[in-house]
Amino acid sequence: MIDSHCHIDEEAFNADRDEMLQRQKDGGIEAIVIPGVNKHSINAILDVCRRWRGFCFPVFGLHPQDVADDWQEQLELIHRAILEHTGSDLDVSERIVAIGEIGLDYHYTRDFDAAQHEVFSTQLRWASELDLPVIIHSRDATADCLAIVKEHIASRTMANDKYPKGKCQGVIHCFSGSAEVAQQWLDMGLYLGIGGVLTFKNSRLAEHLSNVPLERLLLETDAPYLAPTPHRGERNEPILMRYVVMKLAEIYNCTPAEVIEVTSANSRKLFRLP
Repeated sequence: MIDSHCHIDEEAFNADRDEMLQRQKDGGIEAIVIPGVNKHSINAILDVCRRWRGFCFPVFGLHPQDVADDWQEQLELIHRAILEHTGSDLDVSERIVAIGEIGLDYHYTRDFDAAQHEVFSTQLRWASELDLPVIIHSRDATADCLAIVKEHIASRTMANDKYPKGKCQGVIHCFSGSAEVAQQWLDMGLYLGIGGVLTFKNSRLAEHLSNVPLERLLLETDAPYLAPTPHRGERNEPILMRYVVMKLAEIYNCTPAEVIEVTSANSRKLFRLP
């Protein structure tokens, strides 16, 4: 299994981070992608990836919830870090595999809507220029998030034509939307990140995935958050994705091994993991 979205750098893992990572590796986790959220994430993520070379992979970006009065300063520092950690000559522990976690979030405040839009659009442009995938966060902002990605695709210069026309390479983190929204993201070339929400009692995600090919899904945790049932409310860990795998096997009428094989291949392809 590959965890395509795990905040292993966060404080919740400070007491036992290395012990926990060893437990994941021993339990069959093949790789962990660590998304950034702000300028403070950069060194913390790199520290983990250097210690767990070839197992943990870094991602930098400015999360929409971290867009505040200092967003321009943060964006400049993050851009500099992205440029410093992009390139095939870098060690695998230093080379970012995506830009993220980026997007829109209207859940807590609408005070920075315009800034969030600019930050999101800017980071999408960087990803195109550097030929990197994106990890997109969308919460209570589906219509605007879709519109910005569509606008980005439509306005993108094709001088660096590594993208199929009308497509964006990346993943919609923690997808929980409708079948109609899922199709719109798929039509733009994006994968859907599926985690613990799939197992929640009142979730309708299973029915919304009915027309989504398994080849367009990635496994994720968003750890330490969103632990699947029966561990809901506890600290999440990559190994708990097994509950998501079992649910997906039911939905797609296949074996858990097939779910793991296909979703792992999807993550390796998107993030170009070794």
